Amino acid sequence: MEPAEVSRLHALAYLQCALGFLGSLLLRQAASSYGRYASPGAAFGVPARAAWALQELPSLAVPLWVCARTAAERLRRAPNRILLAMFLLHYAQRSLIFPFLIRGGKPMPLYTCVLAFTFCVYNGYLQSRYLSQYAVYADDWVTDPRFLVGFCLWLIGMLINIHSDHILRNLRKPGETGYKIPRGGLFEYVTAANYFGEVVEWCGYGLASWSIQGGAFALFTFCILFTRAQQHHRWYLEKFEDYPKFRKIIIPFLF
Repeated sequence: MEPAEVSRLHALAYLQCALGFLGSLLLRQAASSYGRYASPGAAFGVPARAAWALQELPSLAVPLWVCARTAAERLRRAPNRILLAMFLLHYAQRSLIFPFLIRGGKPMPLYTCVLAFTFCVYNGYLQSRYLSQYAVYADDWVTDPRFLVGFCLWLIGMLINIHSDHILRNLRKPGETGYKIPRGGLFEYVTAANYFGEVVEWCGYGLASWSIQGGAFALFTFCILFTRAQQHHRWYLEKFEDYPKFRKIIIPFLF
């Protein structure tokens, strides 16, 4: 019989799936409220760099707190350590490096920042608590095809995401304002190359973890970023008459 907390962690994972579908539906009714979609008169805006750093930080800090406050029994196993390191590496980059590379950027509405912060607390706890206390893997799991393929997808996705963010940051020359059509990398094939990279990354993590918790996070990411990518694609088509018509939305050659 599994511990009661495992049942709760499974329930939180299923709830995360439901939140992904709900979030997708809500985003279809109202566009994202930051970046190019931000309202000029929005009150309580948080500077872009501070917003990204603060809202992403719980996904790094909460797992470290979870592992420090109680004996992380499962982290004695290599698969658990590697999987948690995969999660932490992404959010170390996202909270400690990415925000300080942002050039300019419009303020983010406070409520958007709070929602993102809350999700990162939720997901940071869910992933780290399960991996550190309850996820059971065979010692040779790191040689299992599911882990190897998942790890490769995670690494490729993270590199695509970082490279695509680099392209977006360098669209404008110093002193320039306004928006431009992204060129280079996977932007030659899809509108949302950065989102594609993140979806691939977390699908790889979900496969490598082979858990309800990892799969739920991958599904949530797909639901939210897929919808945002559709909004971005429509925006580019409306704003730029010369926007490449052959570009797909988020999945190269397919969609």
